[in-house]
Amino acid sequence: MLKLGEKQTLIVVKNVEFGVYLAANKEAGEERVLLPAKQVPKGIKTGDFLEVFLYKDSKDRFIATTREPKLTLNQFAVLKVAQVTKIGAFLDWGLEKDLFLPYKEQTARVKQGDEILVRLYIDKSERLCASMKGLYHILSQNPPYRVEDDVQGRVYEFSRNFGAFVAVDDKYSALIPKHEDHSQLHIGEVIHARVTEVKEDGKLTLSLRKKAYLQIEEDANRVLQVIEEFAGVLPFNDKAPAEVIMRDVGLSKNAFKRAVGHLYKERIVEITDKSIRLVK
Repeated sequence: MLKLGEKQTLIVVKNVEFGVYLAANKEAGEERVLLPAKQVPKGIKTGDFLEVFLYKDSKDRFIATTREPKLTLNQFAVLKVAQVTKIGAFLDWGLEKDLFLPYKEQTARVKQGDEILVRLYIDKSERLCASMKGLYHILSQNPPYRVEDDVQGRVYEFSRNFGAFVAVDDKYSALIPKHEDHSQLHIGEVIHARVTEVKEDGKLTLSLRKKAYLQIEEDANRVLQVIEEFAGVLPFNDKAPAEVIMRDVGLSKNAFKRAVGHLYKERIVEITDKSIRLVK
């Protein structure tokens, strides 16, 4: 049986001028697939075995290749966007025919040159396609990292309920929680982060921020900048709702309180019932 999107070892059953035909076995009536002449290794003859990858050509016919695809069925990989058209994007996956990424399978619009994490699936028309969705459940959950390790990862999806999903080393499942500002990130972006938690199921929780005692000066400067943008009077204090603080300052409530406390101790601001003011 020929398996679309997978590597298989098949037997050469017929030599022709334009290549060789391969099958799962020599039985009469067995489904065959063409390996084009330019892909046929020298000296190959009927009865020999070849490992090939099966996909479909531009006419939706099965075709074999000895070239190594960057992605196989139900697996994931980082691919570069080769072209964007009216019907979707096409990705370079190491074969002559680029891999189609439909718009409905994109978690965000991509552009030529982007490098994005995708998986390979078979659509309803029995064609191989790429998807930016469904990666969460197939990423690896046995990372070699511990809390406070610095890691590198690629953003692959955003969720209003959870935050930014990241593939550490393009392989391990991780999340930047929603309470941390990630509004400047984009799909496909490679980030450096700090591991704050390794869950029981092996998934990682990440932070783009430094440890609190290192981050506080940077956060204090951010708060000071925002107060100055409000003409020296921020119209809420550290008891404001977390959503308001994140919206206007871009910090979690805890980080904001630490930063304001630091500025207060330095006598740079004063805190009232309804505001935070610069000390004149």
